[in-house]
Amino acid sequence: MLALTLSVGIDAQAQRKPSAPPPTAAAPASPTATIQAFYDALLDSMKRAKELGVMGRYKRLEPVIDATFDIPTMTQLMVGPAWSTMSASDKDMLTSRVRRMTIAGYAQNFDGYSGESFSVDPTVQERDGGQIVSSKLAIPGKEDVAFLYRLRNAGGTWKAVDIYLDGSISQVAFRRSDFASTLRSGGAAALAKKLDELTDKMLSASQ
Repeated sequence: MLALTLSVGIDAQAQRKPSAPPPTAAAPASPTATIQAFYDALLDSMKRAKELGVMGRYKRLEPVIDATFDIPTMTQLMVGPAWSTMSASDKDMLTSRVRRMTIAGYAQNFDGYSGESFSVDPTVQERDGGQIVSSKLAIPGKEDVAFLYRLRNAGGTWKAVDIYLDGSISQVAFRRSDFASTLRSGGAAALAKKLDELTDKMLSASQ
């Protein structure tokens, strides 16, 4: 996840066994179903974290993250006003880098299982033409962590365009602030380099 610092432990290494096929990435019909399907795949990856390794988790989460998040819209929101003056090739370049960073973030941060569970509130709130889905991560022995997802209907499919950590910290706003100085000093190429370095570090630091 973008900017997450959760560290999920694991008590015992899972026995090695043939990998099951990745969970389906078929697009669910409602905002809550979108998030529930994402959590189902994420929890499955967590339970098999040590067996899969960081790159195995990356590959396993790749299709469901594509089905859950509207990465092009998220990239545009993270870049901010500079997006309107970028070439199509620069937009594609940054979108691919944000996609890779997003997948790597989940693969790194959710790197084990110790009885955690996710719950999705069935009540959806309407806000700014989109839908807000509330959810929680329950960690045994610790306080629950709240995640809010803002979803929009993209071509008939509900996809997330922002995540609010602890229910209030916008990950898109965090990244926009983080990216601003790099964009001002070096443009899209400099930001792409920064994203590559950040993602490479995430993938090399976790197993």
